[in-house]
Amino acid sequence: MSSERKGPKHDRILEAAVKVFARKGFHNSRIAEIAVEAGVASGTIYLYFRNKDDILISVFEESLDQIIGEVERDLLGIPDPRDRLRRFIWRHLRMLREHRELAEVLQVELRQSNKFMKEYEPGRWIQYLDIIARILKDGQKKGIFRRDLSLGIYKRAVFGALDEISLHWITTRKDESFLELAAVQLSRVLLEGAEVKPGPPAAARKR
Repeated sequence: MSSERKGPKHDRILEAAVKVFARKGFHNSRIAEIAVEAGVASGTIYLYFRNKDDILISVFEESLDQIIGEVERDLLGIPDPRDRLRRFIWRHLRMLREHRELAEVLQVELRQSNKFMKEYEPGRWIQYLDIIARILKDGQKKGIFRRDLSLGIYKRAVFGALDEISLHWITTRKDESFLELAAVQLSRVLLEGAEVKPGPPAAARKR
């Protein structure tokens, strides 16, 4: 779909889809229900989206665009890569709390789309992971993080841990204090595994 066709009605349809998918589940939702929630005719939706999978993938792409922009702005001016990683983790988990319906759609319902799981080219997702990779790379240059760590493995390990915490929070309906505790403990674990450990004093090495 061309960007020229996007506008308030397009955005309203996506917002309505998030509500309907979160309330009824992706497979149980119908285009007509999204249309009612958005206040448009069912036929209008097909001017913007091919089908229900297309709507779901658009929710993912456009929300991730916004998340990437917000996270990158939030990390500006934080010189220490350890603090940037802590902020990244905190920001990711805080967004769950602020946008619970969207988080439920992205964490649970997105996995229900065969088209997404089998055919989607994860360009924007890779952009998000690369924020983590840049933090690690900067820390390696500054001698803070171990140089033997693979950027590709580490960024996926960080995201994988966040994804599991997020899915657990959504599916178990835990309160917000769980996310706060998770941000602290996850930061500690991921930083301790990445940081360069001080070696023995020079005098001890000579013995």
